[in-house]
Amino acid sequence: MASRINYEKVAPRAVQAMLAVEGYVRASGLEPSLLELVRLRASQMNGCAFCVDTHTKDARAGGETEQRLYAVAVWEEAPFFTERERAGLAWAEAVTHVSLSHVPDAVYEQVREHFSEKELVDLTMAVIAINGWNRLAVSFRKEVGTYEPAAARGERGKANGELA
Repeated sequence: MASRINYEKVAPRAVQAMLAVEGYVRASGLEPSLLELVRLRASQMNGCAFCVDTHTKDARAGGETEQRLYAVAVWEEAPFFTERERAGLAWAEAVTHVSLSHVPDAVYEQVREHFSEKELVDLTMAVIAINGWNRLAVSFRKEVGTYEPAAARGERGKANGELA
């Protein structure tokens, strides 16, 4: 698919605003592995090939197993995830589909068993951020397949916006 607009060049201040949210999420203290699972699941739901490619690569670079990555799309049936990860994935799905489900009370109750109020706000910000990146990448047809994790480039970790 041909790229439509290079939004990073056309609107760098918009990307910087997204990067600020991403920076907050990365510094929140939530487990990087959990964040990658949530980013991957939301990206799958949103049909964002660029972000699925990016976050599977980042997750692998962070030590995630192939088995768990393959199972993210069917996490409810797979035994490979902790209860905290399951709650985080359920929350990510509910927030991503907020217009359909309005984030059900049962999902909120599940996630509150595993996340403090601050962690829940931080997790929600992570879901908001990846949904924003997904919408940019899908809308403007971000080129898929060229991304390499920061570690592979010999760099310190970068925020997603430099990638999305």
